[in-house]
Amino acid sequence: MRILILGAGKMGSFFTDILSFQHETAVFDTNPHQLRFVYNTYRFTTLEEIKEFEPELVINAVTVKYTIDAFRLVLPVLPKECIISDIASVKNGLKKFYEESGFRYVSSHPMFGPTFASLSNLSSENAIIISESDHMGKIFFKDLYNTLNLNIFEYTFEEHDDTVAYSLSIPFVSTLVFAGVMKHQEAPGTTFKKHMAIAKGLLSEDDYLLQEILFNPRTLAQVEKIRTELKNLQQIIADKDAEAMKRFLTKVRENIK
Repeated sequence: MRILILGAGKMGSFFTDILSFQHETAVFDTNPHQLRFVYNTYRFTTLEEIKEFEPELVINAVTVKYTIDAFRLVLPVLPKECIISDIASVKNGLKKFYEESGFRYVSSHPMFGPTFASLSNLSSENAIIISESDHMGKIFFKDLYNTLNLNIFEYTFEEHDDTVAYSLSIPFVSTLVFAGVMKHQEAPGTTFKKHMAIAKGLLSEDDYLLQEILFNPRTLAQVEKIRTELKNLQQIIADKDAEAMKRFLTKVRENIK
C-alpha cells in the first residue's frame, strides 16, 4: 500500500519506522529540516510530489493544532479513493470535517507517546479506533495495532471524548498542580523523583495539546472531582482524624485495584 504520513515529528517518525518496511511510504513536512531524521521512505516537501505519489492512505500525524489545516492543504491533490486518517488525541471538529470532506476516513488514537511509553514494548498500552470510521480503514489500523500488541478499543467520537476527558485530564491536572507548588529539592525521595519525571514529561508536550485536553468541555467536571477529594483530604489532615484517614485510604485503594 502507498501510505503518506503528514508530519515528521515524533509520532510521524514512529509510524514511518513501523510501516516503511512493509509498505511504500512517504513523509510530507513543510519544514525540510524535520525530514533529516526519517529513512527508508520518500521525503516530500511539495504538493506536486504528493500528487505524483497517489497515496492510498494518508496518516495525519501533525501536532493537534494543525490537524485539520494539514488535511485541507493536501486534500486537493489526493486521489478520490484515498482513505484519510488521523491519530489525534483531541478530536474536536474532526467528525464534522470528515463528513464534509467527501473522502473515506478512519480516526484512531494510540494512547501512548514517545515521552513515556517504551516504543519497543507496547503490550501494556492502548489504542482507540473510532467506530464511525470506514470499514477497510478500521481493518488496517486494527491489524497495525495488533502487530504492536496494543489493547484495542472501539468507541464513537462521543465516547472517545468522554474517555479522554477522564483518562487524560485527571492526571494532567494533578501533575500541573504538583508542578505548580514545586520547589527545588536537594535530596528528593523516590516518590518525589517519580512525580517530577512525570511532570517534566508532561510539560515537554505541545502547549496547544495540553490546552485542548484541558479545555475539553468534559474536563471541568473531572477537575471538580479533584477539588472535592482534595477538600475532603485537607479537612481530614486539619482534624488529624485517624479514623477518617483510614476510611479515605481504604476507599482510594479500592479505586485503584
